[in-house]
Amino acid sequence: MADLSDIQSVEHDVVVIGAGGAGLRAAIECGLQGLNTGLVCKSLLGKAHTVMAEGGCAAALGNVAPQDNWKVHFRDTMRGGKFLNDWRMAELHAKQAPDRVRELEEWGAVFDRTPSGLISQRNFGGHRYPRLAHVGDRTGLEMIRTLQDKLVYLQHVAVHMECTALELLLDDGAIAGVLAYWRETGRLFLLKTKAVILATGGGGRAWRFTSNSWEYTGDGFALAYEAGAELINMEFTQFHPTGMVWPPSVRGILVTEGVRGDGGVLKNSAGDRFMFSYIPEKFAAETADTVEEADRWLADSSKNRRPPELLTRDVVARAITREVVEGRGSPHGGVFLDIASRRDPEFIKRKLPSMYHQFKELAGVDITKEPMEVGPTLHYFMGGIRVDADTQMSRVPGLFAAGECSGGMHGANRLGGNSLSDLLVFGQLAGVGARQYISGLGKQPRIDMAQVERAVQRATAPLNRAEGINPYVVTEHLQHVMDRYVNIVRQRDELETALVELEKLKQEVAQVKAPGASQYNPGWHEAIALGSLLITAESVTRAALIREESRGGHSRVDFPGESDEWVKVSVVARKGVDGQMEVRTEPRPQPPADLAQIAHATLEELEGSGATAAREKGASA
Repeated sequence: MADLSDIQSVEHDVVVIGAGGAGLRAAIECGLQGLNTGLVCKSLLGKAHTVMAEGGCAAALGNVAPQDNWKVHFRDTMRGGKFLNDWRMAELHAKQAPDRVRELEEWGAVFDRTPSGLISQRNFGGHRYPRLAHVGDRTGLEMIRTLQDKLVYLQHVAVHMECTALELLLDDGAIAGVLAYWRETGRLFLLKTKAVILATGGGGRAWRFTSNSWEYTGDGFALAYEAGAELINMEFTQFHPTGMVWPPSVRGILVTEGVRGDGGVLKNSAGDRFMFSYIPEKFAAETADTVEEADRWLADSSKNRRPPELLTRDVVARAITREVVEGRGSPHGGVFLDIASRRDPEFIKRKLPSMYHQFKELAGVDITKEPMEVGPTLHYFMGGIRVDADTQMSRVPGLFAAGECSGGMHGANRLGGNSLSDLLVFGQLAGVGARQYISGLGKQPRIDMAQVERAVQRATAPLNRAEGINPYVVTEHLQHVMDRYVNIVRQRDELETALVELEKLKQEVAQVKAPGASQYNPGWHEAIALGSLLITAESVTRAALIREESRGGHSRVDFPGESDEWVKVSVVARKGVDGQMEVRTEPRPQPPADLAQIAHATLEELEGSGATAAREKGASA
């Protein structure tokens, strides 16, 4: 057993876990507030999942479509989320996103420009107007570069790279510290702190077909759950409709929605643009119903309705799955996404440079000459840690969450582009919330070394077993269970089978062995990640079993369609006193009258006020 007196320790006012967009923005805010801040990242600084975001950052700037405004953005977000969004979070997001984007520009982000020199904005699925501020198809990369540059010049912020959080430490139920370890040396690391902001992203590695990188093992969900926080609406997992299914070297990698926004179309094996057969009634009035009108939209979006390929992600993903199941899929189990026959090569290379180079170099696929084979891939968690909308604090005093690991903002389905603005808006709010919490603390939290000792024993158990199961084998079993039984389309008997299999996997996780010492030991990293993956998988499966309807990212073949009753409740998971996971439904509060009126208003009502505001803004500029 490790000698506790030998554990390296450091003290911060606040510790931010995760260095993607949300974590960086939260750490910057903490630094600007004068807090002694520690930023813990599992990988190297700058190697964040956010860099993979290609399409852009949604904000109602009104640069390309002057009639756009925060109310239309809020309405789009609520409709996309099937009205299960946290109303206050969606309001804050729509109102504050433009300021956060302009702030990013002031900090050095080099966005694409309009002919008049404003930040350019592009179309995306579910957004009424061109709304995504972008940098070609490298928006996430530019965002991380800018935030990172801002961070490194701040005082009071220390970065701890290649460091994994093992457990949150509590003092009388409130945050007191974090036990972590250095991935390279295996040495334990104790961070004493008054507050923790989780910004760890999702848990897509519980599935085999995923766009998520290796870091996405549900760490934030598990850390919060074990500390006593609640997880909300975990059944809503978004399968991005266009992940590459072939060749194997790029399987699961996203094809940005920008391909469809710039003219790409989806076709089945018969060459049909099948999306015209899957237009939901609620979107029918705003969606083109003929190929001719959809094609005209490319040239003039103001006088024609949007193509059905730009419907929300859940709708497109289910349509692709249906085409494949009914025998109209591509040779490798997807459908075709064709922009080669729609745009000239130079246009594609200029508008989608990363897409072109990535698939040319990694897979030998030239998207200027041939269609791509695409299909749904696990991409994003709409559910997550339950937090207060204004402060981002969970029910555990001193524990905050921002970005993908927090739940509520996106309801049942996230619109493309809303994730980047989400992490900017709520990263900043989490930093402010942490400062307010610390300012009101009456006493300095103390570390309970007995809790540290128990956490050390749990973490090092795989190293100390004489024999056991290979952790990589258990991960494969887990991914098989989630792919087979908890995928894009679900039903009761399969979800119940998944729970039986997950119970067996708990026994296997308790027996995994990582041969060797703690230094340079990837097997030990995998063994530790399994605990988080299993909590993530169980919470999704139990929540999916309880919600008996189909809504957004959650589809039940035994309960098709949305239910008026289920929109009134949230599904909440927490750790029970017996150590088992408890999952229950909880009534949602009534929406604020003013926000409900906006969400159900006609576009004409909202556009009128936005156009007036835009004109006034232009006149005063």
